[in-house]
Amino acid sequence: MKYLKVIIVFFVLSGYNVLHAQYGHIGSGANKKDEKILYMMNKQVNQFIKRFNMEEDQYGKPLPKTSKYYHNQKVRKKLLEQMFDIHNPRTNSSLKKYFIDDVTNPRHPVYLNFLDKNWFAEVSATFEKNGEDQYVIMYLTLEKAGLGSKWVISNVYYNYTSSFFPEPDTNIAKLYFLHPQSHELDFMNLHKALDNPAHIQYYASSNFEPDYLTLFFYLMKTGQLKFKEITNVKFHFFQIPDWYFELSYYNRSDTNSGWLISNLKYIKEKDKAGLLRFYRSCTED
Repeated sequence: MKYLKVIIVFFVLSGYNVLHAQYGHIGSGANKKDEKILYMMNKQVNQFIKRFNMEEDQYGKPLPKTSKYYHNQKVRKKLLEQMFDIHNPRTNSSLKKYFIDDVTNPRHPVYLNFLDKNWFAEVSATFEKNGEDQYVIMYLTLEKAGLGSKWVISNVYYNYTSSFFPEPDTNIAKLYFLHPQSHELDFMNLHKALDNPAHIQYYASSNFEPDYLTLFFYLMKTGQLKFKEITNVKFHFFQIPDWYFELSYYNRSDTNSGWLISNLKYIKEKDKAGLLRFYRSCTED
């Protein structure tokens, strides 16, 4: 029993030493660089949103509305400079300057809204089907729930189900249709569609869109697809008028780490509708 106690104490102290080596120096002055990295990195998505809006300073301190720095566009502009992946040419160009100038315009500044539906989580995950790994991308969005909100799966991309519905071919579509007088024959020619299901989608309305989310749920509920693990998470923001940006997590040993803007594009509002359909199920309004 004595030796057991010694072993337990040894492991407890070993664990303490590891933690102390990583975090014990913070605030002690032994390693100011690590301390600065810890404070300045966007450790959470919520923190990124607050700093983007200049509602929290670069050291993680919440700013009350009475603070002279709250929504201060000059200070905000400097802080936004640090919220891009500086090692990525897609986010370290003149486009970045135009974006920052746009959202910090003193006459009409633009802020992110956590409850706005025009931002999405992209969750990459590994599943198993017939003993083989399958890779699925799930898109999630926020939905009102009672007095608050909740994340819901809004759409999925899975190569297996997507292969069922290739892009419509107008030449093939001309071969598969029901004559407008088919009702006079009790739809006897319908057997053409039902006997050849490989092209059955051509007998649907011209505005038919496959519901991949329902197919995904069907495969899960019937046990044909089994979840294994989540491999990556990132976010897509369409809230800023005429802009889109992607948010990814970077684990680095410098201040340019944590949740950072990893992609930036200028997109007119009228062109966003088509992109948003990719993140939403066709059953959504």
